Amino acid sequence: MLNEEILLESWMRQYYFDVDLDIGSSGVQSYSMIELRELTGLTTEEIDRIVFDDSRTLGDPILRETVARCFGDGDPEGVMVTHGSNEAIYLILNALLEPGDEVVILDPVYPQFYLIARSIGARIKTWRLRAEQGFRPDVAEAEALIGPHTKAIIVNFPHNPTGTSLTRREQARLIAAADSAGAYLIWDAAFTKLTYDSDPLPDPVLFYERAISIGTLSKAYGLPGLRIGWCITSKEVLKGCERLRDYINLHLSPLVELIARHAIENGDKLCSIRLRQARHNLELLSSWAAAQGEHVEFTRPCGGVCTFPRLRSVSDVEGFCHRLAREQRVLLVPGRCFNEPQHVRLGFGGPTADLQESLQRLSSQLQTHARAVGA
Repeated sequence: MLNEEILLESWMRQYYFDVDLDIGSSGVQSYSMIELRELTGLTTEEIDRIVFDDSRTLGDPILRETVARCFGDGDPEGVMVTHGSNEAIYLILNALLEPGDEVVILDPVYPQFYLIARSIGARIKTWRLRAEQGFRPDVAEAEALIGPHTKAIIVNFPHNPTGTSLTRREQARLIAAADSAGAYLIWDAAFTKLTYDSDPLPDPVLFYERAISIGTLSKAYGLPGLRIGWCITSKEVLKGCERLRDYINLHLSPLVELIARHAIENGDKLCSIRLRQARHNLELLSSWAAAQGEHVEFTRPCGGVCTFPRLRSVSDVEGFCHRLAREQRVLLVPGRCFNEPQHVRLGFGGPTADLQESLQRLSSQLQTHARAVGA
């Protein structure tokens, strides 16, 4: 039963709308409607032609074709469009898993993956990303965890919250391990387009038949309020998702589907603008972290727009984040939300001026804390 508190969502609900500055979120700066229309060519005439009929269970056929062409193998029959990636996660895990199924999952990880799998009664084996190794994934450890009883492997690279990732060779090893076990590989591709030192990883659905890809317009595309996600998988798995959706929300809005189609068709343009901004912000953040070495242990991310630094000089990180929000009006997510209580999720995908001001306020709070501890 889904009755556990999701600490991340509770924290965001408590502070997201009530602070001045946000360096806790994991997405890029959001686009406005006028920016989106200018960048994608979406016209008011197209919007005016929308009739608010019901849509189809798996999504508008043209939108499914667009997702299949841009992210999959071109076959729209393997695509379901969802209300954000959260619905895709819920539907896929509930369609796929049964009580007692063995699941290998990253730790830390986006909490919904772990909590939904556990609510179903799956047996969780964690693939640990360790701070002392800079959160670099050890694929040999994953290979040792994956065995004949493994039903599914759940990963997201680039990773939320650490920003770490795999190399192409490591990805191939992970897929080979999944294949040898006959396991599903659930691949969260939310940050695929946001990489800094290497090209984006290819989506496993292109060459592994049991791969399941989950995507979203919320993170790299700057459209979290549109609430559009998707999953790409086999027709058999989608049948189970269809039946579950009959109990939840039936379908999407045709207006949202139209906007999403334009956004995906112009995805390279939308993402490249925000990627340039993120690269610039990352350099600012890296310089700040180097200057704060006494207080902050920082690992530069490979991708995404969030990092997972350790606050060296703070014993009660959650209390510190509460004070930062209340006294400095800055949102920072405590690592307890990801089972790493000495760390924080620090996002750098927002406006550059906001990031600079946020880091100044964070520095001030760290200095105030250090004086209080030393007094």
